[in-house]
Amino acid sequence: MIGSAIFCVYGFLIGSIPVGIMNGGIIIINIYYLVKLYHAKEHLKLINLYPNSEYLAYFMSFYKKDMLKYFPEDNLKVDDHILGFYILRDVIPAAIFIAKKVSEQTIDIQVDYAIPAYRDFKIGNFIYLENKDYFLERGLTQLTCLSINEEHDQYLKKMGFTKGEENRFVLNLQ
Repeated sequence: MIGSAIFCVYGFLIGSIPVGIMNGGIIIINIYYLVKLYHAKEHLKLINLYPNSEYLAYFMSFYKKDMLKYFPEDNLKVDDHILGFYILRDVIPAAIFIAKKVSEQTIDIQVDYAIPAYRDFKIGNFIYLENKDYFLERGLTQLTCLSINEEHDQYLKKMGFTKGEENRFVLNLQ
């Protein structure tokens, strides 16, 4: 939009009215789509994840290289004793959440992964703020997560986790 504004002014300054008008039109179109994007209502939904699903295996395989930047490889091994769900964003599988129960009230998050196109904190807010009751209804009051990446540390802090010992973050839900 800045480029269009510069060319709009430039077009009028050099007397090229078509260049000025065309770039002015591009500015108006950009403003229209920015306003539309800002006011767009997205629909987020949790869908249960099944450990032996073919889709889960494909998802994990497809994004494995990127996931390894944020999670230890051992965390990507899924077994039958997990709590997990997909997060759909406008019906598109945008994220995956996998955790293991470590006590009656605590789960350890193995994977909380959003695909690159959806890393804007909306999914994290949806999981940890809007759906806090999902965990509380299951008797879970504490979530823990090991972080191996500074970018992931920042995400966890923004979601309300506090840093504990050995790069382990904790979120108390009550």
